[in-house]
Amino acid sequence: MFTDARSRRVVLVAHCLLNRNALSDGTADDPGTCRPALDVLLAADVGIIQLPCPELACLGLDRGDPAGADRPLLRENTRIRRELDRPDNSGRLADLADDVRSQVREYERHGFEIVGLVGVDRSPSCGAGSTTRDGRETPGPGVFTAALRQAMPRTLRDERCLGLHPAADDAPGLARFLERPADRHASCPSDGEPATHGGP
Repeated sequence: MFTDARSRRVVLVAHCLLNRNALSDGTADDPGTCRPALDVLLAADVGIIQLPCPELACLGLDRGDPAGADRPLLRENTRIRRELDRPDNSGRLADLADDVRSQVREYERHGFEIVGLVGVDRSPSCGAGSTTRDGRETPGPGVFTAALRQAMPRTLRDERCLGLHPAADDAPGLARFLERPADRHASCPSDGEPATHGGP
């Protein structure tokens, strides 16, 4: 089964890397996509799962405040993070993460390699290596990345999450990330499957 031309390799990609129109007001530097990242993804022959935009899903395109673009970036990111942390939005983020997990489990069930997750650092929602909180860029995941990692702790281990930083040319790092084979040892079964050698 699945012996056609497909690569059987799939990567999760933050929504806004493929659709700049979903970004919060005042933060888009490209008209349509993040072309450097897209070029690397296409060259790697890896399937792309475009993650839902959690900020759009929970707060709308204007992030719940049409004046958001008038604030300094880190201050506005902090406001967005606070909104996403509200209990009603936390529940919505968990639902979005569960939907993604269902897709990932289906690929894993058929033996596809989940390369990992490509996020956007400094983002309050989709940061992988860094996020914004309390008016500063700080290490750690954004709130949606954290929800995804909680839903899929084995699939999205630290080494399988990469954050692209808006202020840097991260294309070489992305190319290396996509080339690295995923760890598929029996001691790390796919998420949702029972472990055969102890815990996660």
